Amino acid sequence: MKVIGIAGSPRRGGNTDLLLAEILRGAASRGAEVKAIVLNDLKITPCQHCDACLEKGKCRIEDDMQTIYRELEEADRIVIASPIQFMGVTAQAKAMIDRCQALWARKYVLEIPPLGNQRDRNGLFISVGGRNFANLFEPSIVIVKSLFNCLNVTYAGDLLFPGVDEKGAINKHPDALNQAFLAGQKLVEESPGE
Repeated sequence: MKVIGIAGSPRRGGNTDLLLAEILRGAASRGAEVKAIVLNDLKITPCQHCDACLEKGKCRIEDDMQTIYRELEEADRIVIASPIQFMGVTAQAKAMIDRCQALWARKYVLEIPPLGNQRDRNGLFISVGGRNFANLFEPSIVIVKSLFNCLNVTYAGDLLFPGVDEKGAINKHPDALNQAFLAGQKLVEESPGE
């Protein structure tokens, strides 16, 4: 089983990075092959809405997103990790998600499986936000659920931590890192839809 963790934060070693590392460590402890992808290290051009993908289900832009497409196809489990910025996922995460328009075109226009082979996949969303608003994570959850739905990935849940802002603040949370480790194990152990 392959688990990919997509790190959407521009801040290396920050709170979502720490949580993602624990999720991947938990998944690895159950025998999964794990890989972290740091979006801020990649060159991903925003979607140009050129509609070229509507013809072949392939994005015409040749950049690092081509690697992401391959990783998504190979993954059995997908973890999206992004802090909240202006009530949404980061620009890095949103650019990657928007470039999945080509996969949307495969599914809804060309009527072919968006990730090539049809197999069951689960996905998890992890996030932190500096504020304590009641609806702090709702816009991001909608975006991630929309992505997973497009990819035929079952939304297996989320780990959301409000009131966490400064770098490393998640270390002060009583059990956040342990929750992340256990979530990584559970992600590998459960069948999609459980």
